[in-house]
Amino acid sequence: METISRTKVVDAFDAALYGKKINVKGWVRTRRGNKHVNFIALNDGSTIKNIQIVVDLEKFDEDFLRPVTTGACLSVTGTLVESQGKGQQAEIQADAIEIYGGADPTVYPLQKKGHTLEFLREIAHLRPRTNTFGAVLRIRHNMAYAIHKYFNDRGYFYLNTPLITASDCEGAGAMFQVTTLDMNKLPRTEEGAIDYTQDFFGKQASLTVSGQLEGELGAMALGAIYTFGPTFRAENSNTPRHLAEFWMVEPEVAFNEIKENMDLAEDFLKYLIQYALDHCKDDLEFLCEMYDKDLIDRLKFIVENDFVRLPYTEGVKILEESGHKFEYPVYWGADLQSEHERYLVEEHFKKPVILTDYPKEIKAFYMKLNEDGKTVRAMDVLFPKIGEIIGGSQREENYDKLMERIEELHIPMKDMWWYLDTRRFGSAPHSGFGLGFERLVLFVTGMTNIRDVIPFPRTPKNAEF
Repeated sequence: METISRTKVVDAFDAALYGKKINVKGWVRTRRGNKHVNFIALNDGSTIKNIQIVVDLEKFDEDFLRPVTTGACLSVTGTLVESQGKGQQAEIQADAIEIYGGADPTVYPLQKKGHTLEFLREIAHLRPRTNTFGAVLRIRHNMAYAIHKYFNDRGYFYLNTPLITASDCEGAGAMFQVTTLDMNKLPRTEEGAIDYTQDFFGKQASLTVSGQLEGELGAMALGAIYTFGPTFRAENSNTPRHLAEFWMVEPEVAFNEIKENMDLAEDFLKYLIQYALDHCKDDLEFLCEMYDKDLIDRLKFIVENDFVRLPYTEGVKILEESGHKFEYPVYWGADLQSEHERYLVEEHFKKPVILTDYPKEIKAFYMKLNEDGKTVRAMDVLFPKIGEIIGGSQREENYDKLMERIEELHIPMKDMWWYLDTRRFGSAPHSGFGLGFERLVLFVTGMTNIRDVIPFPRTPKNAEF
């Protein structure tokens, strides 16, 4: 018997294959029919579209087909033909079916349609099999590919920064500790403190919150780099916008000042969103239909509009004079909340906004001080529906000014000598930013909870698998 190599479902809609015998493999989404013919919707994850399998019951025994229920895995060989029915463009007239694995309908949790996203979070190991999460994960892949393509095509170098670090980039202290010490019998110094000299690294170590500081080292040698990897925050935040483990994209560019940094952020985001519109059409149309009717229009809104560049001081003035009642008060020096950011984007300018020149008190120690001595060359990119999607700055390249800021904030720098060396030896102006990858995927998919755009979310009291 002739062996026919597998055709992915995404490729099975090619009219050039009509009339030919093909083989597809995948999981049953639905099975329906009558005593003469059955129709099986099969999906292999390569596309949001199912391929319809037409099963002539004169060719197949009913007992054999009994395990073919939602969730079962099949291999089907048959002739691909143009579909005569509505809802699909092609179908396969089955000649042979092999059942790889059944899915008992009495216990398989995805037997019925219409599950809530909350329920699907409880079975995160199975939710990629649904249309929704298949679409989200394909878009996530395409965004990751587009990020690498964007930077590679522009001469940036991909730098792998450490996951285990002795430095706290954000200075917030919310870090997961990494240790080989016995928690039940911790070694102590004479003063009673934990003796980290006996730990694996000989000092206290943690999971990284950002690759930025190490990224600056790369930029000072290679000119333009980007990092793209997992980061970790031990914040006890059970909100739709926070994860304990998430991915960050962080370009760092020597000789870029704040204007070039803003130009890069705008061009980068527009490129990614246009890439999604060009390469994820079927998945975006599904999510638009099922979850967010304005999704595709909102993506086009980003691509088609110049980003407004607005100093923080002017932004606060607009908010104070808006007459809008905010849950959180607005005043100069306040760390703006999502509701403030979204008002500027959605209500006032009706365009994406890059907010700049924040008060130094609410920004990190490494940001370059402006001549007014009160503000820093920070920038946050604000999007509709989501608020901040990118945060960045021009970095302080002057050694004395950086040390002054470090001492002012009482930041322990005993393990940061290597970072300060970039200001001692051949210092140069440089800038960069961080894009929360899940925030990007949240915006592009129209999902409303960040736990629904990462395959296996890590949140307080939740670390399955």
